[in-house]
Amino acid sequence: MHKLKILFLCTGNSCRSQMAEGWGRHLYPERYEFFSAGIEKHGLNPLAVRVMAETGVDISTHHSKLLSELETTAFDYVITVCDHAHEQCPIFPGKAITLHHQFPDPPRLAQTATSVEEALAHYRAVRDLIQKYLVSLPTALSSQDP
Repeated sequence: MHKLKILFLCTGNSCRSQMAEGWGRHLYPERYEFFSAGIEKHGLNPLAVRVMAETGVDISTHHSKLLSELETTAFDYVITVCDHAHEQCPIFPGKAITLHHQFPDPPRLAQTATSVEEALAHYRAVRDLIQKYLVSLPTALSSQDP
């Protein structure tokens, strides 16, 4: 059985796309093959790792990647998870279908937090939005023609 290859693309591949890749691998290990990358490389965000671990999803071994590092992979879907990546998203050769689903940026939301716990609340909220989207992903993809 051919597993569809799905790329989550964001600006720095540090938080949102990493969480989406983690949720995808956790929820659909037999159905899809998930990847994440960025237009830039910002490093894996430790607070994203922490809030994902709270749900039993380990992304601690992920690393921040540039889109160019995955250029030999033929994706079926490319899902941009921030407006900047959506605007900068290159044309993918072949049959890749590009979709967009904007998620808030946890570091930006947390920049005025006065404690780590307050910052984590923002990361948890975005984590949960991403999980909700990933749960509905098969329905969203079934309306497309890869």
